[in-house]
Amino acid sequence: MRQSTLQPAKKKTASRSPDPLVGMSDRRLLEMRVCDLSLKLKESWLEPMVEQLYGELARRGLRIRPHCWLSDEWYSPDGIPGIAIPFYLAHPRLMRLEKKQMFEVEGGNKSWCMRILRHEAGHAIDTAFRLHRRKNYKSVFGNYFEPYPDHYRPKPQSKSYVMHLEPWYSQAHPAEDFAETFAVWLNPKSNWKRQYKGWDAIKKLEFVDELMQQIAGQTAPVRCRQTIDPASRLKLTLREYYEQRHARFDFDCPTTFESDLKKLFGLGPTKGTTLTAATFLQRNRLEMCRVVSEWTGEYRYNINLVLRAMIEHCRELGLYANGSLEKLRYSATVMLTVHANNYLHGGHHRVSL
Repeated sequence: MRQSTLQPAKKKTASRSPDPLVGMSDRRLLEMRVCDLSLKLKESWLEPMVEQLYGELARRGLRIRPHCWLSDEWYSPDGIPGIAIPFYLAHPRLMRLEKKQMFEVEGGNKSWCMRILRHEAGHAIDTAFRLHRRKNYKSVFGNYFEPYPDHYRPKPQSKSYVMHLEPWYSQAHPAEDFAETFAVWLNPKSNWKRQYKGWDAIKKLEFVDELMQQIAGQTAPVRCRQTIDPASRLKLTLREYYEQRHARFDFDCPTTFESDLKKLFGLGPTKGTTLTAATFLQRNRLEMCRVVSEWTGEYRYNINLVLRAMIEHCRELGLYANGSLEKLRYSATVMLTVHANNYLHGGHHRVSL
């Protein structure tokens, strides 16, 4: 029998309407209100991250599943065992804007996102089971109810704290100490018994391990599902949002900048030199911020504030990038590291609630 040459009719698929955010300019995007962005956690790349967190909790025998929602930043509210996730993570266009505005995207890749989710889950489980009210919690981590500081001065050499989100974040407050310790304990890839052997922090990890075994399989007494400041109700524009965030950081220029910069760069151009020190630093800004952030654990935005002050001083002094650019890049990175550390140890390290 002769085969029909007719092809089966193709099913018509509903065409998706174009995403208006994709091609939107920064200028126009900054004028949009957060609530008008129509963002959803579900079906974004964040959804499998949340599911992975739930799986890790389940494998530990913990029945809690912290509810998650989009808000203005990462946090777990007092009295609510849930996790707020920054709205900009729900859309790649907003993540690009975030990087341009803040020089990094906090939680902007899978590994980083999971580290923060585990940390916030620590806060949520603390709230859900009222763990901080236990006497042994206070004896191990300190007083949960002591006020949060605006800034804190870390002790980099201390082995009494785990290293998770940032090198010294667990030193900010007893609540953060617990959340960071919980996150290290929860991570299926962390061999904490070997990693922290000989550290005082091992006692905190062993305490969390014992505490989680005690509450495994139990229903949490606090089960509030409220959401605080969901993105769908945030009426400020993105421009206002970033103005507020920028205002949270301030930087007093160190008096040693001028002498250090004069040692590093020339007061005038040498033969064949046309590159100014300000231009040189600007060209290497992103890479220098990245390197210093990795070594100090400081936010790239803070480091950029220091570097921006260096650039402005170079312009005012009329300095030039004389000599080997490779050596200058190395020396400038060392100088930035020193001043970033002075900024950090001067009590300016940001505390995220």
